[in-house]
Amino acid sequence: MKEVILAKSAGFCFGVQRAMNTVYSEADNKNVYTYGPIIHNTEVVKDLEAKGIKAINDISEMELPDDSTVIIRSHGVSKAVYESIKSSGASIVDATCPFVLKIHKIVKDASKAGDQIVIIGNENHPEVEGIMGWSETPVYVIDSVEKAEELKLDSTKKVCVVSQTTFNYKKFQDLVEIIQKKGYNINISNTICNATEERQSEARQIAQRADAMIVIGDSSSSNTRKLYEICKMECQNTFYIQTLSGLELDKLESSDCIGITAGASTPNNIIEEVYTNVRRKLCTDVR
Repeated sequence: MKEVILAKSAGFCFGVQRAMNTVYSEADNKNVYTYGPIIHNTEVVKDLEAKGIKAINDISEMELPDDSTVIIRSHGVSKAVYESIKSSGASIVDATCPFVLKIHKIVKDASKAGDQIVIIGNENHPEVEGIMGWSETPVYVIDSVEKAEELKLDSTKKVCVVSQTTFNYKKFQDLVEIIQKKGYNINISNTICNATEERQSEARQIAQRADAMIVIGDSSSSNTRKLYEICKMECQNTFYIQTLSGLELDKLESSDCIGITAGASTPNNIIEEVYTNVRRKLCTDVR
């Protein structure tokens, strides 16, 4: 008898839900923009565009109409970007995740005191780019064992280590251990949010039980990609899809236990559509 298990932690986290509530509350107003996509989900961005809310990526490249509102995305922005939006004359609505704002403050204060900053995360991710922009001292971004081993810092200065909120928790621990062995005076702030840890832990547990695993999220979503990597390690038959249209249901027919999880920026309606269709087509016993 087949079963399908849907992760309780699948879908919007607190920070994303807060950003979504913020942007939709502005949907009836004119001249509303988001700085970058509000979250990493193409379907959501399309819906916002249909409501007249466009994503912009460089405030200096365009002249905003009078009475414009710019909503800062959940990932946050650098101090320089924040100031450029402010100087444009637009009203700012800050939808930065509070957990990301906490990292901005840690980095700002530590760098002001002269500490060297190490961010464990992906240097090309907008959250990390934003965090980097609040430091007054050199910043080092680490996302691999190789980079951690090659890291060379000034041993006469303190080191402040923070993490991208959606980084793989186990990998964070491994990289911190390598840096600690170098003997620097380190202050470590595990800034991976609780929702990320819970989501990754639950995904791992389900994948260990499942014959097939479905991970739902946008291709540009860093936290979804990490979920996929975690699930793939536990369950070889793991599929990464953005919407139901990307799922080949016939590949699941031989699986007795199918697990489903989703990234922090995946809307509930997409998760429900995948879950319902998998259940309807393949399963008689559902959890």
